[in-house]
Amino acid sequence: METASFDEWQKIDLRVARIKNVDEIPGADKLYKLTIDVGELGERVICAGIKQNYAKEDLIGKEIVIVANLEPRKMKGIESQGMLLAACNEDHGKVVLLQPEKEIEEGSKIS
Repeated sequence: METASFDEWQKIDLRVARIKNVDEIPGADKLYKLTIDVGELGERVICAGIKQNYAKEDLIGKEIVIVANLEPRKMKGIESQGMLLAACNEDHGKVVLLQPEKEIEEGSKIS
């Protein structure tokens, strides 16, 4: 496992976001296009490979944790503006979204 220094870790900006909308991405078996609210940081689009584990209607309104300061990355022609955090059981392929235990304001910083 590769290690990161404390200074490197401090560069990561983790925020709470709420999923506002979920769209299918044509030709993508695993990806959804999520429109999220990150409070003062505004709305963003994130592409996430969670389609096999979550129905669209079960995601809308969920609070999730995202990495907010990644460089945008094109996925299936869509600019993904961050990354959600999830745990994955490699043996069973089950993806579980990391979520705050209690309701918290969108855009709240996780430290």
